[in-house]
Amino acid sequence: QVQLVESGGGLVQTGGSLRLSCAASGSISSINTMGWYRQAPGKQRELVATITNGGTTNYADSVKGRFTISRDNAKNTVYLQMNSLKPEDTDVYYCRASTWINRVHWGQGTQVTVSS
Repeated sequence: QVQLVESGGGLVQTGGSLRLSCAASGSISSINTMGWYRQAPGKQRELVATITNGGTTNYADSVKGRFTISRDNAKNTVYLQMNSLKPEDTDVYYCRASTWINRVHWGQGTQVTVSS
């Protein structure tokens, strides 16, 4: 099993920055890809960014150039640096880990609110 704990959410003004962290524990060696997803009330959870064990990244078009995902394998932690935040970035952000046998694990979510 893999456990994920997110931190770093909060309230920020338009144009501000936040950094989210997700610490993984448990069966760490089974993790392949980690990522961040977000979900607004009544909407589907959507991809924000992912990063593989080898460092390959993927971003949603809406966050390219503003968000950066990174991974510290020694600390079993993935980060999401969010700059130039917009009100439409307001969501609950979830950390996700997928394993080599395609099992998916989710964190509990952290709220990000961007005020206009």
